[in-house]
Amino acid sequence: MTHLRIALWGVLPYLALTVLVAGSLWRYHYDRFGFTTRSSQLHESRLLGIGGPLFHYGLIFVFAGHVIGLLVPESWTDRLHIGESFYHANALLAGGTAGLAAVTGLTVLLWRRLRVPAVRRATSRSDRAVYPLLAAVLLAGLTVTAGGALPGAYDYRTGVSVWFRSLFTLDPQVTLMAQAPVTYQLHALLAMALFTLWPF
Repeated sequence: MTHLRIALWGVLPYLALTVLVAGSLWRYHYDRFGFTTRSSQLHESRLLGIGGPLFHYGLIFVFAGHVIGLLVPESWTDRLHIGESFYHANALLAGGTAGLAAVTGLTVLLWRRLRVPAVRRATSRSDRAVYPLLAAVLLAGLTVTAGGALPGAYDYRTGVSVWFRSLFTLDPQVTLMAQAPVTYQLHALLAMALFTLWPF
């Protein structure tokens, strides 16, 4: 079991990052103009105009929330006199709203791809692999965010966040992630799978 924990939380993050960076560089070098989903705006614009902004702006705020939640140590917010209850309430409100916006936008965009034949034909095989994975990552993240609001909930700032920061010092605190609730572990594994697949 110890070897599995080391593989999942001490080795896999570095493999995922290596594939993401190397794969992106390779893709940019050999296929820089194909490094996107195919444009489908001419086929249908009403649903795109609704789903596109919801998804993309939601995703930007989700990313910003992860940067703050994972990279900013608890000691920093303590120095700024930001209480834990306020911090978690803000994370629930802002993170939950951003996550719901991203999921709603993605749902509209996926419905559009299924509903409009021309858009469906323009969907590549790699897109079909990424969309369900992206949806799973977002839904797992919403589950984690909602669970964090429950009384006596797991404090990710003393566990997952510390593990994440330890990856940058090349001394991963494997035990911290191995002891996190399964929802956090699933969210992290799905995210690593998404980052690994993203360049392709």
